Amino acid sequence: MTTAYEPRDEARVAEIIAEHATVEGATLVILHALQEAFGYVPEPAIPMVAAALNLSRAEVHGVFTFYHDFRKEPAGAHVLKLCRAEACQAAGSDALAARAEARLGIACGHTTADRRVTLEPVYCLGLCATAPSAMLDGRLVGRLDPARLDALITEAQR
Repeated sequence: MTTAYEPRDEARVAEIIAEHATVEGATLVILHALQEAFGYVPEPAIPMVAAALNLSRAEVHGVFTFYHDFRKEPAGAHVLKLCRAEACQAAGSDALAARAEARLGIACGHTTADRRVTLEPVYCLGLCATAPSAMLDGRLVGRLDPARLDALITEAQR
């Protein structure tokens, strides 16, 4: 399943902000909606969000940078998230992350040159009982081992 994102357009950014500006916790809601639409949060959107919510740019930027899930640039066609929380680390996720980085030729937090795969660390997927775990394009995978990881990478590279 390839994720299709909209092309960034200032009018669409404004529309998304307006759609969510009145909900409780609007800053997070808007940032998530922007990332869902575009695959990342466009930098020019930060002052637009601030103005709409009567916040400083620094406040919005602080929220944006505090949460690891928000991206500064577009993700690849597929996003592979590897859990790096303690339970997964204890079950071998460090070696799996190193394997994924070697197979993809990128470090966690980056996207392959062909824009097919973004490899991201995540700090808990809630699958501690089936650690280590991963998520590919929103699909959770527990009991990750080298063979299952290789299969996920192959799937993402298609």
